[in-house]
Amino acid sequence: MKKVFCLVSLCLLTVACPQSVMAQYCWQEDAEPTKLRLDSALEYRIDMQATFSKGKTPLWLNANRYGLSSLKEANAYLRGSLIRPLSTDNQRRWGVGYGVDLVLPTHFTSRFIVQQAFAEVRWLHGVLSVGAKEYPMELKNQTLSSGSQTLGINARPVPQVRLALPEYWTLPILNHWVQLKGHIAFGKFTDENWQHDFTQRKSKYSEGVLYHSKAGYLRIGNDAAFCPLSVELGLEMAAQFGGKPYTYDGNGGLKCKATEGGLKGMWHAFIPGGQDDGEGQYANIAGNQLGSWLMRINYNADTWKLGIYADHFFEDDSQMFMLDYNGYGEGKEWQSKKSHRFFMYSLQDMMLGAELNIKYGRWIRNIVLEYIHTKYQSGPYNHDHTVNIPDHLAGMDNYYNHSNYTGWQHWGQVMGNPLYRSPIYNTDGKIEVKDNRFIAYHLGFDGQPSDKFGYRVLASYQKGWGTYVLPFTKKHHNVSFMAEGSYHFLRRYTVKAAYGMDFGSTEMLGHNRGFQITLTRQGIVKF
Repeated sequence: MKKVFCLVSLCLLTVACPQSVMAQYCWQEDAEPTKLRLDSALEYRIDMQATFSKGKTPLWLNANRYGLSSLKEANAYLRGSLIRPLSTDNQRRWGVGYGVDLVLPTHFTSRFIVQQAFAEVRWLHGVLSVGAKEYPMELKNQTLSSGSQTLGINARPVPQVRLALPEYWTLPILNHWVQLKGHIAFGKFTDENWQHDFTQRKSKYSEGVLYHSKAGYLRIGNDAAFCPLSVELGLEMAAQFGGKPYTYDGNGGLKCKATEGGLKGMWHAFIPGGQDDGEGQYANIAGNQLGSWLMRINYNADTWKLGIYADHFFEDDSQMFMLDYNGYGEGKEWQSKKSHRFFMYSLQDMMLGAELNIKYGRWIRNIVLEYIHTKYQSGPYNHDHTVNIPDHLAGMDNYYNHSNYTGWQHWGQVMGNPLYRSPIYNTDGKIEVKDNRFIAYHLGFDGQPSDKFGYRVLASYQKGWGTYVLPFTKKHHNVSFMAEGSYHFLRRYTVKAAYGMDFGSTEMLGHNRGFQITLTRQGIVKF
């Protein structure tokens, strides 16, 4: 399986590397770009937000906001940003973008937040970015979807170095019917002080953990040929590696696990390999590796557009390839491959969604429906073969959790879909996702009744079973709802008001209700 991982990773490198664009794409030779000015098109934005709740802040008042949220009953922030978008230099062969986004919060996990601080350079279509930046989800609606399962928008941005082909680039072959985009990134998590405070260093935590992500997307379609149908395929992969994870030592204490850092760790994160400390004969690969297979089918008519999509999450080979070798011997030959026998897993865990865009709609503009199933996780049986059990079934995947690391989270918020119960909800000081086996239904819709007024509504219903390791004693339910309206006035001002509710057991989100108001001023800095 590691050879397949290598092939997949190298393919993603080819997609993200801008060298192919430089060699094959002829930039806009007839364009007449103006002189580059780094102080031009500098956008400013000031936000003031306050949230008041009974219980915790309701789910859809705090989720999918890049981690800029709090569960406290009363919380607020003042936020200011200056950003020069890379799109300012769209007419040039090369461009420059940069930005800084600072937050003064109250009743948050931090007293001061650097939400974004980045600089980026583009040459033709290839972009090199350095720093923390909010990147959007791929192949999903940014404001109505419940969220991507791997590279979501629920947690604070991770500072990183990122090489990307951010927009679809049309291959100069096959009559321009094939387009590619993707990225490769390495960075470092910034939440170790929060982990110290949350766990009091009495349960599993980590320090100095490194980050890696890569993704590649293929689009088949040709807008110039007036074909309304297009298909998008994608693969997103991410990893936590290096650093100092502190785990239980079996005697009631914690010990630091040895990890792979430096260039070796980066290589084994990019091309999955190596092994974690203490795995012994069950050595797998180093770090916490995970990802998603993505697919979306689009139909673009004159007055409406429909998209149907799928997001299949995986934590290891069992759900990535849906196949495992299962021909080991018995007794002394329990580690020897004796026969050509394989086990095929079921394709049960999936996010399925549909998005309808009514292009000229006023009261209803966009509608999103999603169904999420995560109960299977390769099954409840076994995790590997043993001397006495020759069946090699890699079950109990335990989505978003990991034996050494604190799982797919940053500052207490899961980095994927927020319907996985984030560790920040836990009251026992343990950084783990306590409900990752669930079925959920999600609805989102919005509209723009007038030029100045818009709204959106989100509603989710969820049934949870906990985890395979710590299951709930019975099935629990939760309903989350939010209605939000926005009004634009005095040219540069926007006010938003939202009301949210949660109805569920304490094992899920509990009963919460809250109100949130946001005032925004934005414009262009003129020198």
